[in-house]
Amino acid sequence: MRVAVIGGGRMGAGIAQIFLAKGDTVTVQEPQADAARRRIAEGLAIAESKGAARRDEALSRLTMAEVPPDAELVIEAVPEDAGLKAEVLAEAESTIDPGAVLATNTSSLSIAELAAALGRPERLIGLHFFNPVPVQRLVEIVVTESTPAGVLERAKECVEHVGKTSVVVNDSPGFATSRLGVLLGLEAIRMVEEGVASAEDIDTAMALGYGHPMGPLKLGDLVGLDVRLAIAEYLHARLGPRFEPPKLLRDKVAAGELGRKSGKGFYQW
Repeated sequence: MRVAVIGGGRMGAGIAQIFLAKGDTVTVQEPQADAARRRIAEGLAIAESKGAARRDEALSRLTMAEVPPDAELVIEAVPEDAGLKAEVLAEAESTIDPGAVLATNTSSLSIAELAAALGRPERLIGLHFFNPVPVQRLVEIVVTESTPAGVLERAKECVEHVGKTSVVVNDSPGFATSRLGVLLGLEAIRMVEEGVASAEDIDTAMALGYGHPMGPLKLGDLVGLDVRLAIAEYLHARLGPRFEPPKLLRDKVAAGELGRKSGKGFYQW
């Protein structure tokens, strides 16, 4: 399969990696091309150490360039900025074949609103991968009222191709996973803010008591507290006060305590 990924950050690099590991040809469009290639190479090296495809062979099928016209699957994975996403999606649509699958990796933004910038809005579908992409088994497929059955089926085939499991969700703010995950994370932050328990104990309670792979506060640190705040603000505006961000979250983001990427959030990294 000929795959193109727009954006070479943590998510885009992870998406590129899993398709390369399956033998596909991948093009990544990213202004900071060298940094993106290093991320992908590092991920492939880790996978190779665990018995996956050889890094060098996989990298031979990677190109750092603009979306090619012959791409069969294009996945947008730029930051959660609706204007930026709409812009790059429209640019990609003008380049690729009408039969190619065009997808966005947004974790919360409306698919229909992003698609409004396209000549054929019905072709856009949500493919919400999870961080870290090579490890997480789920992909949330988000459809609108106008999504053709054929586009959905091809999206399901792409997810199955990379060994993931898909769930299908109708287009709504936060979809299913972000809506539930953010709500749990915000309540955990309120509990720290109110002195109910420490971040470590809240996370341990959810991991051991409910079987979560990790607690909501550590997960927030991994995702990025700035990302969590942006999604919460979007959901607050769309769905009401139950998604209002706690003051503690705003304070941490204002102080630059963003989680793992800054070295400190609710944990020291």
